[in-house]
Amino acid sequence: MRFYDALTEFIFVEDQPEQADYIFIPGSGYGELAEKAAEIYHKGFSGKIVVSGKYSVLGDRFTGPVSPEKYVGKEYETECDFLADILRESGVPSESVLLEKSASYTYENAIYTRRLLGEEKIEKVILVCQAYHARRSLLYYQLLFPDTKFYVCPAKTRGIAKDNWFLSPEKIDVVLGEVERCGSQFHEIMKLSIASESQE
Repeated sequence: MRFYDALTEFIFVEDQPEQADYIFIPGSGYGELAEKAAEIYHKGFSGKIVVSGKYSVLGDRFTGPVSPEKYVGKEYETECDFLADILRESGVPSESVLLEKSASYTYENAIYTRRLLGEEKIEKVILVCQAYHARRSLLYYQLLFPDTKFYVCPAKTRGIAKDNWFLSPEKIDVVLGEVERCGSQFHEIMKLSIASESQE
């Protein structure tokens, strides 16, 4: 066993899809997420897709698709518009897609998706995210949908995968950056949760 295998298992969450109420896609400039979601949709695992995303909190606009190559250079107002365009071109009907165009980071993807769906009881969801972003995405959606069973079906982006992330400095930086964020971004959330529970 390699010393970093536990990190691999922690970050790269992946499940086989099961029948679900929804497919969720957190915002991204990587269209592979929408392609993966469309594939799952067409296999009949779910009839509804929620796409979330405005643009990164670090910018003042969506700077455009990163991949696939045929979309690079096209202009879209939001990540949501971009991913929805791929879904449409992949044969997913518009009436099967719900759009959320306000979120600018992962926590907001989960928050605004919850708001969009209101009090609807949701038993099962397929979460389509970037492979190296799987754990953090899952944690946020579990936080907002505590009674929902999630199946994580990630898409490979940036050439980063479970079996190669440790082979180059650039990939190591990305993946270990995710490990750090899973600690730093949930630090205050967990303490606030404890404080809230103690007041009930």
